[in-house]
Amino acid sequence: MSTDDKMRDDSRTSLELSEMTLQSQDNDIATAAPTREQTDRIRTTEAKSQGRLVRERFFRHKGALAGIALLVLIFLLAFSSIGFAGIPGWWNKDYDVLAARFNEGRPTLTLWPFSLGEHPFGQDVLGRDYFALTMRGIQTSLIIAFIVGLVAMVIGTTVGAVAGYFRGWTEAFLMRITDVVITIPTVVIAAAVAGIVAKHGIIPFAIFLGLVTWTGLARLVRGEFLSLREKEFVESAKSVGASSARIIFRHILPNTVGVIIVSTTLAISGAILLETGLSFLGLGVTAPDTSLGKAINDNRSALTVRPWLFLWPGAFIIGIALAVNFIGDGLRDAFDPKQTRVKQ
Repeated sequence: MSTDDKMRDDSRTSLELSEMTLQSQDNDIATAAPTREQTDRIRTTEAKSQGRLVRERFFRHKGALAGIALLVLIFLLAFSSIGFAGIPGWWNKDYDVLAARFNEGRPTLTLWPFSLGEHPFGQDVLGRDYFALTMRGIQTSLIIAFIVGLVAMVIGTTVGAVAGYFRGWTEAFLMRITDVVITIPTVVIAAAVAGIVAKHGIIPFAIFLGLVTWTGLARLVRGEFLSLREKEFVESAKSVGASSARIIFRHILPNTVGVIIVSTTLAISGAILLETGLSFLGLGVTAPDTSLGKAINDNRSALTVRPWLFLWPGAFIIGIALAVNFIGDGLRDAFDPKQTRVKQ
């Protein structure tokens, strides 16, 4: 065999070996490659924004959905039945005793727990329709609770953000104020001042409660800011000359939204219970207005003969508090950064 023939045979053999190697590598890649379903799942998960992931996790939380449904039903029932802000409702009886006597004549007091069409929740000790009275109590309690949550959110977020970002004497001063407010029990502060403030209406009363319930949120926000201010994106914003206000509101604060929202929902739930307790003690909402706690307090003498006067406002207090807590649990799970897996 000539030298040329031998070289051609060697080249042919090398080419065959190369083709066999490439084919083996292709088979290995095909075996290791994910399936189409796995690829679509990976692409779908990566393409989803953080907001979408939060929404999906929240709407998969059955307790949160049940809480939203219950809270919406209570809200619609309370504000549509007796009306609000001059808008009439579909229920034809008044909760105020003077208005009831003017519109309906002197109420006839009955001892029956309910009568469909007349007094479905019965009557209180003054003969007022207890359904209308309870609905007004729900309105008052919800208004107070949401105002308390809003005020506590604004103050707590501001104090926590400023203290956590600027550190130094600013943090020390703000945290000492927070510690002083935390040290004094909220009920003691409310008992000392709430009775005076409540005489001016439910709005000043709600604002006052918000002024003494922001401390927990402030500490949480401060902790988040202490962690986030050391991140790379904050250092990058500082290096390009971004102002402190821009860094706080555009870069750090959006990353603490989860903590703020969850804490605010829990503050709303706590505000309902706090208002109920103060009103029950006579330090909250005053006549002629009413609330769920005041409705229970006003009918204490009827406990042994008409216990349903405690049942209705108590049931709505528990229902509202549970609904808000379930929503808070759903928001907490939805904003949890550890829950990154998306169910398909």
